[in-house]
Amino acid sequence: MTDQRPDKVKLLLADDHQLFREGLKRIINMENDLEVVGECGDGIRVVEMCNEVHPDVVLMDINMPIENGVAATTKIRDFFPDIKVIILSIHDDESYVFETLRKGATGYLLKDMEAEELLNAVRAVVAGQAYIHPKVTGKLINQLRRMTYLDEKGYAGERQAAVTSEDAGVKYIHHDNSPLTRREAEVLRLMAEGKSNKSIGEFLFISEKTVKNHVSSILQKMEVDDRTQAVIISIKNGWVTL
Repeated sequence: MTDQRPDKVKLLLADDHQLFREGLKRIINMENDLEVVGECGDGIRVVEMCNEVHPDVVLMDINMPIENGVAATTKIRDFFPDIKVIILSIHDDESYVFETLRKGATGYLLKDMEAEELLNAVRAVVAGQAYIHPKVTGKLINQLRRMTYLDEKGYAGERQAAVTSEDAGVKYIHHDNSPLTRREAEVLRLMAEGKSNKSIGEFLFISEKTVKNHVSSILQKMEVDDRTQAVIISIKNGWVTL
């Protein structure tokens, strides 16, 4: 009788750091049931390679050139719905987790996790489960609780969400044409109140470094050079009311 072995799970690696990809590939290819069939370093190329190598799973970083992992995840979900996407990132902020899951990712892992845990996470996703790194699970739950609270207060809706503060008369209205994520919207609203990065971090229960990352993303998306310009443009667009 011929020994029938199941086909290996095919993985595509998408990360702009080649040394990291090489290390990850060596770890994965040592497993009998897993195999790396391709690798690339930007968000555009990962979508093209999905069509070329037909992976079962894409392990993808968020911060990549040309097109980021969130945008690439959206395209993979739309064009290749059978392919599972696992985000492998340095970011442990819940807003990143929520946004990538909302765009179609099935898992969210951190790059400092143990190799065995990563491999088990891949197998879990292939088996039809979702996997979120334990370090960020609690933060994600808190984010969902905040969103539920806003919905119950009538500040958030399917088409438009309002984030307000009792301490100031500043309101952020998140329209469909806004390029910002929900967490970036919160940061921008607090910027409009004149809060420092440290104060914003304390208010949102996130690190000052994470706030700086959000501010940089806001400035880049709004194509401005400083916080003041970002606030002014958001007021002109009706996103922030004083």
